[in-house]
Amino acid sequence: MPVTGIGGFFFRSKDTKALADWYLTHLGVGAPENVWIWNQQAGPTVFAPFKEDSDYFAADHRWMLNLRVEGLDDLIASLKSAGIEVITKAEWDATPEIGRFARIHDPEGNPIELWEPASPPPPKP
Repeated sequence: MPVTGIGGFFFRSKDTKALADWYLTHLGVGAPENVWIWNQQAGPTVFAPFKEDSDYFAADHRWMLNLRVEGLDDLIASLKSAGIEVITKAEWDATPEIGRFARIHDPEGNPIELWEPASPPPPKP
């Protein structure tokens, strides 16, 4: 297939500069000075439509951004110290082979899922 990955994620914002600064400051997403290119690490990406009546994320949103992270506990602590509400639920982490999850919302109310994928098993001797 000719598609090699997601090339961009575009969404509307009431205050593009403030929202871009928030993502860069708190999540390291984006690039300073409106360069707009964010070079991320290679890794898994889930691309999955959900049923219209799914309760996986808020019904009043058509999308939820899922960001792959390292050091979820440290990130949660950093976000909380910045006054950002972080939601965690034991059932989200009930499948350890997939990883761990937390949820936040950006200043405009857009849902963001933080996903720390499970570490790959060590190679067999």
